[in-house]
Amino acid sequence: MVLKEFIKKCAYVLPDKVYLSLRYFLTFRRFPDWENPKSYNEKVQWLKVYDRDPRYGQMVDKAAVKDLVSRLIGPEYVIPTLGVWDRPEDVDFDALPDRFVLKCTHDSGSVVLCPDKEKLNREEAMQVLRRGMALDYFKEYREWPYRDVPRRILAEAYLTDETGDVPSDYKVMCFQGEPKLVILHQGRFGKHTMDFYDTDWNRMSITRVGQARSETDAPRPDCLEKMLELSSVLSREIPHLRVDWYICGGRLYLGELTFYNNSGFGPFVDPRDDALLGSWIRLPERNNSN
Repeated sequence: MVLKEFIKKCAYVLPDKVYLSLRYFLTFRRFPDWENPKSYNEKVQWLKVYDRDPRYGQMVDKAAVKDLVSRLIGPEYVIPTLGVWDRPEDVDFDALPDRFVLKCTHDSGSVVLCPDKEKLNREEAMQVLRRGMALDYFKEYREWPYRDVPRRILAEAYLTDETGDVPSDYKVMCFQGEPKLVILHQGRFGKHTMDFYDTDWNRMSITRVGQARSETDAPRPDCLEKMLELSSVLSREIPHLRVDWYICGGRLYLGELTFYNNSGFGPFVDPRDDALLGSWIRLPERNNSN
């Protein structure tokens, strides 16, 4: 508890490597091996500190990434944009359709789902967006690509699956441009489950600490091969990238691109799984020192 309070108080002054070492110790009760990292979570911390590709900033910007995705794989995979504003107070609710999604462009998790505009509590929505706009996502997890992302509000089309619910989230884990795993999130706003599948859609035993698995295997997506192909294109020449997808009306839509799954602070039930995923990351030459 003392260490946790110290980290919180010193978060804005500690160098990245020191800060990440302390946070890693709080989670895993050991420090990361910076000179010879082996596990997945260790290597994610290493990538935060030493892999500083200038492309990454655009790729994590939820608004700017749309142009990149359109250019690389086509605009048909981009969720339609309904508006972009600099402040929550600027959001033009009256101009938005009956259903929409609002999110901050610079962080993860500041999302407002609006399935019915007449029932939307606008003040609560504004509070979510204000909190998101105030969050320095880089300082919280030292994910440096977010450091210079402009803080804006993005409105997107509201996607649903064939039942009318929020679609499941397919997160393709790519290593040097090669898809290796698909993490399936179902029932994110209800009975949330998370399952790992290989690229042939066999469910694996990999489990995160504190995360429930579904009781049955999910059906293989009809567009799985296309999902994997496009993920490979987007992750080409990148040590590790998570490419998120939604399936709506049989069509694929890109959710977001993420370099640091769980920010490298997600313990596995079986440490051998941490080692397995870690073995798939080939670390590049260091190009930064902190």
